[in-house]
Amino acid sequence: MAGVTAAQADWTRRAARRGVVLASGAGLLALCLVIDVATGPAMLSPATVAASLSGLARDPMVDAIVWAIRLPVALMALLVGAALGLTGAVMQTILNNPLASSYTLGVSAGAGFGAALVIVFGAALPLAEAQAVPLAAFAFAALACAGVWLLGGIRGATPESLVLAGIALMFLFQSLLALLQFIASPEALQQIVFWLFGSLQRATWPKLALVAAVLAVAVPLLMRDAWGLTALRLGDERAAALGVRVRGVRFRGFVFVSVATGVAVAFVGTIGFIGLVAPHVARMLLGEDQRVMLPGAAVAGAVLLSAASIVSKTVSPGALFPIGIVTALIGVPCFAWLIVTARRSHW
Repeated sequence: MAGVTAAQADWTRRAARRGVVLASGAGLLALCLVIDVATGPAMLSPATVAASLSGLARDPMVDAIVWAIRLPVALMALLVGAALGLTGAVMQTILNNPLASSYTLGVSAGAGFGAALVIVFGAALPLAEAQAVPLAAFAFAALACAGVWLLGGIRGATPESLVLAGIALMFLFQSLLALLQFIASPEALQQIVFWLFGSLQRATWPKLALVAAVLAVAVPLLMRDAWGLTALRLGDERAAALGVRVRGVRFRGFVFVSVATGVAVAFVGTIGFIGLVAPHVARMLLGEDQRVMLPGAAVAGAVLLSAASIVSKTVSPGALFPIGIVTALIGVPCFAWLIVTARRSHW
């Protein structure tokens, strides 16, 4: 009885600690949102922004800056960061690989190739470029995920075969993208490079609503597999012994990665390293239980991208500094650290 009581007390302490971590993350998220909206060429104080957002004070000029220009960009950073954090957590779990993410396994490369394809040859399409580029990016992100699953499935869809298939497709899409850049006109090449760097400045309320709607449907479906994803961390055989349909969980995980990555990069371009770093932050603070780790990865990804958005606007005030450069500068040291420490970890 004493052992049971001690175990219950330990579980209660762990649950309370996780609740505090998630609540602190939500508070940091709100703070980043306010600072992100306040940062820009026309500097606003956080108090002024908070008053405008809460409706406590009305100034037509401040409201126009906050609600029409900056708030969609700031909220897009949160949604895209959350989506990338979730996709990274799912990829690392279903592939049992600490270096897996949609960026390192070719999904983002596929989206970049799709966008570049429209930019170079889009004149023949019936849709306007502003509509065709996101659609092509989404479609090729889904195609890359399907390619990873099909190629990896030739050898039974084991984590090792899926990782190898993802790396192969990443190099394929990068090569095709380089070919498009070689034959593109100077104007098209400039657009491709700007899109590949990633930028939140194209965010609008309709685009934000579309991303939010897709995630509102996809994330609850993902959370239904939280227990199965946790069991996968024990290995395929043990997960199967616990009654988990391993292939089904892994397939649904790939579908989520396809949809979430596609909708995330369709409007902002390719943004690297958020999906790689955020899951490790969440895992370090919250543990392996996917019921809390997945929300933690979403919060960590949103905070990281929001912070990167703030940095990108303060590095060069008044200029459009690509946010993808900021995330890469932050992510490369983290990536190197993961490579060095991977052998000593529990992976």
